[in-house]
Amino acid sequence: MDFHLTKEQQDIQQAAREFAAGEFDKELALELDEKHEFPTDIWQKACQEGFVGLHFPEEYGGAEYGVVENVLVVEEFCRRDSGIGAALMLADFASENVLRFGTDEQKEKYLPPVAAGEAISAGAITEPDHGSDITSMNTTAVREGDEWVINGVKTFITNAGLCKYYVVICQTDPEAGHRGQSMILVDADAEGIEVADVGNKMGIRMTATGEVSYKDVRVPASNLLGTEGKGFYQILEFFDESRIETAAQGLGTAQGAFDRALEYVKGREQFGKKIAQFQATQHKIADMATKIELARLITYKAAWNFDQGRIDPTLTSMAKFYAGRTAVEVADEAIQMLGGYGYITEFEVERFYRDAKICEIYEGTREIQKHTIANAIIGKLK
Repeated sequence: MDFHLTKEQQDIQQAAREFAAGEFDKELALELDEKHEFPTDIWQKACQEGFVGLHFPEEYGGAEYGVVENVLVVEEFCRRDSGIGAALMLADFASENVLRFGTDEQKEKYLPPVAAGEAISAGAITEPDHGSDITSMNTTAVREGDEWVINGVKTFITNAGLCKYYVVICQTDPEAGHRGQSMILVDADAEGIEVADVGNKMGIRMTATGEVSYKDVRVPASNLLGTEGKGFYQILEFFDESRIETAAQGLGTAQGAFDRALEYVKGREQFGKKIAQFQATQHKIADMATKIELARLITYKAAWNFDQGRIDPTLTSMAKFYAGRTAVEVADEAIQMLGGYGYITEFEVERFYRDAKICEIYEGTREIQKHTIANAIIGKLK
């Protein structure tokens, strides 16, 4: 059993760390967070350096790496800055569906612009009336000749209004329930699409989140992604991959909050000695470091298994659940260790805390992850 990264993976990790150190400006991050703006310039530079879409094949602008390499980049980016890191990580959100299920023509059209920094992608899954219940969809796609006609509303859609295209889950057979769902590519400039911002968010404020309405939106029948009636199963396969990256987001966010707290307690003096010399502080540091290392191990394992073709939804759910919880707990403790300064924007840990919480919500809440884990362990009961 080898727990070491390869030399190539170490180089990718180091390159991501150096890029983040050079491009993620603290003052800019504070400004973008306050204004709720996407880090466009940094995103385009990250694309030019090959950090976005690095898991795409070379003919589509990628480097043919796997989920492990993606995890390393996401971890380093979110460690340096939780907000910028999340925004860059989500810039190619749902493009994996094109990569895994698309035709050659679809891949040639939709993947290269994402890798080149010319397009942002989005997945339109969640609906206002159903939330985490993706077995039910009100958004419909009706076949009329050589077109699909789409009607419905999606909410909490990452990159809404910024993206060039949506991967939309639609009900194409109303009588078949989740077995009648299909995945359809919809260009963002298609007639009949309206986007409304969901409002100010607690965290990931550099990432747009909106409600997207589809009213008689017509797309070519060839925009069907994958197999008709298999959209539900395709989205589950997508989650098996995307949740690992969300775990990496939580891992990097936890590490970033920890780094700042450690630096502070090693330098701050109270009652005549460094805060880090107090046993209470040392025990907090020990607890935080242990949680982060455990989150790293399970996240890396889930990524490695995926790349080996051993896709395990239970392990993926464990990684997302634990890394997300770790991010929240570590960031919370970091604020406590900084005391009043932890509550001040300039010291960053309060933003890491705000950005951490989403890791327990999107891509399936922690309750959904526990449900998946428990069902796998208990099995079917008579």
